[in-house]
Amino acid sequence: MEIERKQLRVAAEIKASAEGVIEGYGSVFGNTDSYGDIVVAGAFAETLKSGRVPAMLWQHNPDEPIGVWTEMREDKRGLVVKGQLALGTQRGREALELIKMGALSGLSIGFSTVRSSYDEQSGIRSLLELDLWEVSPVTFPANEAARITSAKSDSIKTVRDFERALRDQLGFSRGAATAIAAHGFKTMQGEPAVNSDDEQGDPAEAELLKAINAARQTIAG
Repeated sequence: MEIERKQLRVAAEIKASAEGVIEGYGSVFGNTDSYGDIVVAGAFAETLKSGRVPAMLWQHNPDEPIGVWTEMREDKRGLVVKGQLALGTQRGREALELIKMGALSGLSIGFSTVRSSYDEQSGIRSLLELDLWEVSPVTFPANEAARITSAKSDSIKTVRDFERALRDQLGFSRGAATAIAAHGFKTMQGEPAVNSDDEQGDPAEAELLKAINAARQTIAG
């Protein structure tokens, strides 16, 4: 099962009371994130109807639950969450103190995608239905996008998947990943690899082609 994580990068999205009650938005609908994804209103409806309560974790660590979520619902803006920190635990007390200080001021969701659609022209993936597993208070800002995905070639179906793998697994910048994906996605579909040694001309182009080949071999590995 593929698990993805998305951090809500908006300041003051989480607040806490002295008793350790925290609340905020775990996800906001309709905004395009840095990976070209949009969470669509209703995406969490099936999880909410199931009665299963997603976990509250310390920085996404499954070995460190820090409380329980007591309320989750969708409103027009996004996924509203409210819960109780476990103040009898060290992590729970640490989380409360850090939230009050503003050191933890974001919420991040861990989920698997059930249904999505992809617009080839805009390069935007719309997340229509998500299986929500956990919502974590997280350091803000932490990673620009803390998603976990498989980088194996059998999970790469679109050029956007390839671009994400380049960024997540190989550390390319957004611009470099976009350029490499645009030039090299076809080689992931079984077409012959580019032979950069045969290329003449612009050294920058030759370096790009080398990067395409290296990325293809690593991801396909």
